[in-house]
Amino acid sequence: MQGNQPTPSRRTTVLLPLLLSVACILGILIGMTLTNGRPAVVLETIPEQSDNYTGEGKIEEMLRYIEARYVDSVDRTELIDEAIETILQQLDPHSSYISKEELRRVTEKLEGNFEGIGVEFMMVDDTVVVVNPIAGGPAELVGILAGDRIVEVEDSSIAGRGLKNSDIIDLFKGKKGTSVTISVKRGQSSKFLKFTLTRDEIPLESVDVSYMLSETTGYVRISRFTSTTDREFVDAIEDMIDEEGMEDLVIDLRQNPGGYLQKATNILSQIFQNNGALLVYTEGRAVNRSDYESTGRSFFFLDDIVVLIDEGSASASEILAGAIQDQDRGVIIGRRSFGKGLVQEQYRLNDGSALRLTVARYFTPSGRSIQKSYDDLENYNSDFQDRFESGELFAENKIPVDDSTRYYTSSGRIVYGGGGIIPDVFIPLDTSLMTASFIAIRDRIPRAVFRYFEKHDLPQKWTFDRFVTSYQVPADLVQSFLKEAEEVATSEEISVHRVDINRYIKARIAMKLFGDDGYYAVVQQEDAMVQKAFELLSKPSSLTQSYIFKD
Repeated sequence: MQGNQPTPSRRTTVLLPLLLSVACILGILIGMTLTNGRPAVVLETIPEQSDNYTGEGKIEEMLRYIEARYVDSVDRTELIDEAIETILQQLDPHSSYISKEELRRVTEKLEGNFEGIGVEFMMVDDTVVVVNPIAGGPAELVGILAGDRIVEVEDSSIAGRGLKNSDIIDLFKGKKGTSVTISVKRGQSSKFLKFTLTRDEIPLESVDVSYMLSETTGYVRISRFTSTTDREFVDAIEDMIDEEGMEDLVIDLRQNPGGYLQKATNILSQIFQNNGALLVYTEGRAVNRSDYESTGRSFFFLDDIVVLIDEGSASASEILAGAIQDQDRGVIIGRRSFGKGLVQEQYRLNDGSALRLTVARYFTPSGRSIQKSYDDLENYNSDFQDRFESGELFAENKIPVDDSTRYYTSSGRIVYGGGGIIPDVFIPLDTSLMTASFIAIRDRIPRAVFRYFEKHDLPQKWTFDRFVTSYQVPADLVQSFLKEAEEVATSEEISVHRVDINRYIKARIAMKLFGDDGYYAVVQQEDAMVQKAFELLSKPSSLTQSYIFKD
């Protein structure tokens, strides 16, 4: 039996819901105040993680939520790439993510080859002109000649369409074994010649120039350190030693960005005849110290060595220069090098992309790290401009010493680290050929020379040495070009550069006759670094005795 229950009054029935509503509204207002006035809407409460949570899988977890619930559609791949880039920005400037699309291009540069038809070309009047078919490549094998104008690729015209060099390269390159048909116009003939080429591996030379500076001094230019650089280096000096009697060597590493460390140490083993000389060592937080020493298996004897460096010489270039300087094996000429003393390893990711991660620092034989500071990435990336404005590129006493720690070469000379290799002999930057007017003039020279020799015969019966020292550019070629140059420069600017214009015209003619060796041999007759190297090596006493041990 139930007892008597009090009956709610009409007043209570009305007030109770009203009071509850007011309390709810007050609670919402208080909550909004506690969140700085920003309304918070929580659809689901996620349990707190324990103190032992390491964050593993967090990015993947976030992506699942974004894909499932985000208000707009998103590109998952793009988000992942952005996340990776953001993470790597917290590390050093040389740890990087390489997309699948970019990886092939990067690999080509380091592996020393690419797949294509094998031609060097330039654009003349919006037409592709073959400068040289690469020796042994598909173009040479089917009979493509220097001077041929490529007008069609697969029956589609490429002339007069305003295509960029990169567009043309994309048409010529392709997977090894695939075919491409091109049409060329040769000489004054109105007929097109058709060729079907099978793409193949085309070597990219990294030791791209080698010639004799004098009867006993050779010169090699190394543009980067690829998988084939050490073999190319040996081939180049073998020819100069066996055929030309080379004794001393100038190694040009200017604007060489580096590459494979092992290839630099292999070259150093050819320079250091003794066994066991320390060349460089690497060490990192998770990487034990590794020493790289000369093998004692050099194929030739080299006497005095000079190395040319500048602000663009980095990484493996600095390893080579640093070892020669620290072991007093030769003289370093130029300007302070870039300052990259970090070692990267490359890891392939599952989707075909790659992570290039800094795992160690390298140290020259004296123990110095030459990595410049990267605390401020903006300053790091504007380094050349900073050097220019500070006057370092023009005066030796403006070179900063970021690490005042003294290191000692094998003979006891003091050297410093912390920002690149400081040369033994400083050569200031020559800005006279860096003006906008001269660059515009110089860019027109290749086309002018090409057009001239379409109507005139190339010089005949000139040897390499005789051409470099004695050949005179035809006066009518010079005069016609000077008139053309008026389109991009004033008469005063042309007059200032008259001698330089003549030299660069001669260099392009030398290139047509003797390749890159001819071009550099002519241009470097006025190269201050090369001339200083030649001066030092011309002294009757040993370079190491006359310079390194001069104190």
